[in-house]
Amino acid sequence: MLPHSYELPAGLLLVIGGALSCFAGYRLFKIILGIYGFILGAMLASSMVAASNTVGMIAAALAGGLVGALALMFAYFVGIALVGAGLGALVAHVGWSYVGSGGDPPPLAVILLALVGSLGAMLLQRYVIILATAFGGAWTMIVGGLTVGDRGPRAASADVWILYPMSPAPGRSWVPLAWIGLGLLGTAVQLAITGRKK
Repeated sequence: MLPHSYELPAGLLLVIGGALSCFAGYRLFKIILGIYGFILGAMLASSMVAASNTVGMIAAALAGGLVGALALMFAYFVGIALVGAGLGALVAHVGWSYVGSGGDPPPLAVILLALVGSLGAMLLQRYVIILATAFGGAWTMIVGGLTVGDRGPRAASADVWILYPMSPAPGRSWVPLAWIGLGLLGTAVQLAITGRKK
């Protein structure tokens, strides 16, 4: 949550940070973690301050952003393992919906697939990082672009701008297609150029 006067600079930073993540995420991974940690921390911290307190919102956003950036940068390997564990748990739930009789999968299956996913992500971390940064960066670019283009969602209050990263453009059917296209383009660029091993 930021004052409306900060909407355009925040949107531009989202576009630039998203482009860095989408097209050079593997090479700049620790910097990308810092950027996303800053954005997440700033969003959370500034939302805890009253909308009428502009200085407080900005100070909270900066402090929360610094804490978030440091937290994600230090959680590098833990983050990779958690992404893999999350994918393993997702596979367990989706697979169980096809072979099971409804309901949740057995806890042991979820635990085993989360463990396999975690180990797989650590072994294949280059590809996990490339895919995660390409698609995460593509989404961030879209969210920022909609903000800069003055078509992004707004808060009900005229006093503040609230970032809604999970629903940047309700009713716009092109957004998921643009996300997939940008994500695939970012993946291809990273695999071919910026994410190549030295």
